[in-house]
Amino acid sequence: MKQLAPLTITNGRLVLAEGDPQPGAIRCAGDRIVALGGDVAAQAGDRVIDAKGALIAPGLVDLGVFVIDKPAFHFGGITRAALMPDQGVVLDKPSAVRFAAQSGKPDLWVHPLAAATRDLAGSELAELALMRDAGARAVATGRRWISDSGAMHRLLSYCAMLGLVVVTHAEDAGLVGAAVATAGEMATRLGLPAAPAEAEALAVARDLQLAELTGARLHFRQVTTARALDLVRAAKAHGIAVTAGVTPAHFMLSDTAIGDFRTFTRLSPPLRSEADRLAVRAAIADGTIDVIASGHDPRGPEDKRLPFADAEPGMAGAETLLPLTLALVRDGVIGLAAAFRLLTANPAALLGVDAGSLAVGAQADLALVDPDRPWIVDSGKMAASAGNTPFDKQGVQGRVTALFKGGAQVA
Repeated sequence: MKQLAPLTITNGRLVLAEGDPQPGAIRCAGDRIVALGGDVAAQAGDRVIDAKGALIAPGLVDLGVFVIDKPAFHFGGITRAALMPDQGVVLDKPSAVRFAAQSGKPDLWVHPLAAATRDLAGSELAELALMRDAGARAVATGRRWISDSGAMHRLLSYCAMLGLVVVTHAEDAGLVGAAVATAGEMATRLGLPAAPAEAEALAVARDLQLAELTGARLHFRQVTTARALDLVRAAKAHGIAVTAGVTPAHFMLSDTAIGDFRTFTRLSPPLRSEADRLAVRAAIADGTIDVIASGHDPRGPEDKRLPFADAEPGMAGAETLLPLTLALVRDGVIGLAAAFRLLTANPAALLGVDAGSLAVGAQADLALVDPDRPWIVDSGKMAASAGNTPFDKQGVQGRVTALFKGGAQVA
C-alpha cells in the first residue's frame, strides 16, 4: 500500500485530557501523532486540512456493539468498535475471533470481545487464552448474565491470570425471565411483563463479590439503576477493579417513553424510572460511570414491527452517541474533556489499545467535530443498516465533519 504523506490539521481546537479545548494544530506521520499544540505548522509535502475552528478530537471507541456497521460508525465519528460475541457465529473460538478482528479493514478498527462461555450458554468456559492470542481484547458474557456462580468464579479467576477484562451483562435472569419492562406504574398501566429494577443490583452485587475474591477486572456494560450504581460506587471506594458503562438511552429517557408501545424503546436493560435516570446522570458526573457506549444494535421491521412484548430489544445508537453525550456538556453535567474521556480514552484503556487521546505517539485516529451543528434524527434516513432509534425526530447538536483512521481520511 502506498505510504500517505504526513497529515497536518490546522486552525482547530484540540480536545485534551483535561481542561477546555486549546487552539492549535496536529501533525501525523504514518499512523501516529507526531506533534500537537499551538506552534505546530505544516511541513513541505504534508497533506493540510483547515479545521475551520472545529474540535480536533480522538476518534470514538465504542465498547460493545452488536453489528459492524461502517456507514453508521463513520457518521458518528467512531474509529474503533468492540464487537460483542453475540454473532451468527458466536465468537467462542480463535478462528471466529481472528476473522472478526480483520472484518473492519481498511477503514475501521474492530476489537472482538471473546465469548466467556461456549456458545454463550453460561456454563463451560470457552478457549479464552487462545482467543486472546487471536486478537480478543476482552471477554464478554454477551446479552445474558452468567447465573451459575461457580462458572462466573472460574471465569473471573482465569481472566485475572490472563490479564483480560470481563465485560458482563447485569440482570439476574431468574428475576427477569421474559420481562420487557421495569416493574412500576408504567408497566402496570400497559400490561407488560415486567421485572423489578432490583434484578440489576442483585447481579451487580454477586459479580462484585466474585471480582473482589478473584482480583479480576470487571466491567459492567450497562448500569442503569440507582441501587446498582451505589454498589459500583462503594466497590470503587473499596479498591475493587470495577468499571461501569451506560448508553445515552438511559440518561436521556425514562420508562415513560414506552407509553405508546413504540418498539424502538424496547431495550435491554429496559428503560428505568425517572429517579434512576437522574441517578445515572449523577453517576456520570461523579465518575462512577466510566464509559458511554452506543449499544449499537440495528434491528429491521421483522424484529421491531411487532407487539411490544414480542419485539427484539436494541437500538441503532452509533450515529447519536456523540451528540447525545454532548447534550450532557450543554446541560452542565460534565465538561467537554470528561465527555470525550467517556467516549474515547476510558474505553480504549479497558481494551488496552493505544488510542483514545491526543498525545504524541498515539494512533492517529481523529475526528473533526462541530459541537454546535444542529440536525434532526430521522430513522428513515440513518446511515445504519436499520433505523430503530428511540430518538427519532428529535433535534440534537454535534456532527462529525471529517474522520481519520491511522492518519487516512475515512469520512
